[in-house]
Amino acid sequence: MPVAVVTDSTAYLPPELVRAHRLTVVPLTVVLNGAEGLEGIETFPADATRALGARRVSVSTSRPAPEQFAQFYRALLADGADGVVSVHLSAELSGTVDAARLAAAEVGDDRVAVVDSRSTGMGLGFPALAAASAAAGGADLTGVRAAALDAIDRTTIFFYVDTLEFMRRGGRINAAEALLGTALSVKPIMHMPDGAIVVRDKVRTASRGVARLVDLAVEAAGDNDVDLGVHHLAAPQRAEALLAALTERLGDRLHDRYVTEAGAVVAAHAGPGLACVVVHRRR
Repeated sequence: MPVAVVTDSTAYLPPELVRAHRLTVVPLTVVLNGAEGLEGIETFPADATRALGARRVSVSTSRPAPEQFAQFYRALLADGADGVVSVHLSAELSGTVDAARLAAAEVGDDRVAVVDSRSTGMGLGFPALAAASAAAGGADLTGVRAAALDAIDRTTIFFYVDTLEFMRRGGRINAAEALLGTALSVKPIMHMPDGAIVVRDKVRTASRGVARLVDLAVEAAGDNDVDLGVHHLAAPQRAEALLAALTERLGDRLHDRYVTEAGAVVAAHAGPGLACVVVHRRR
């Protein structure tokens, strides 16, 4: 059996891709007013957006426990996997990578390799897919890990949010930046150059936000052939407009494209109205 590839629920991969590439997805936990639910299994984007819109409802998220990862790793190895490559959302955003590394040390670092994608959404999904493709092609543990790292270097994420307030509440951005954005009535476009969320641009309206995302994505693509991941949160029209504009601008250089709604974990920190584009530059 080839090397098994594990990722987490914040990759927001279409279910058919998860099945086709035989990926194992470990869910994060979303806590709504004290009630815990596994992302994508018990708690969904609409649950988080409803909670965010209600008064006096707390919304938070938590990583999987190291023992959860260890159970998955042991099961895959017991089923005959030669090894496990575990690719997860940015360590700057979550303790998920740390939990996976603790589990890997327990199970055996020679059999489990953990990779920090320095991103989330399809910024995590594309490296996981690259790792799975390498595994299916017969690569060993080192080769599968290298495929994930290579895809990370060729992947760029940009996203627009209506307000920085939810990121401020979740500690994903500092209060001063959030206050400045609110005071000036600007809407931020973010990116993750080193795994942390950083303001890339500021716009005045949502339509300008989508237009700016298109420009940034085309710039990130350069002269390369690319694949795209597009995410939204309770804003399907924005995702459709984003994909349509990118399809026109990129033309024959655009290959695979995936559109999914972001899950409850990202919903808890980004809020409704999110529009995101992930550019994966092909070799």
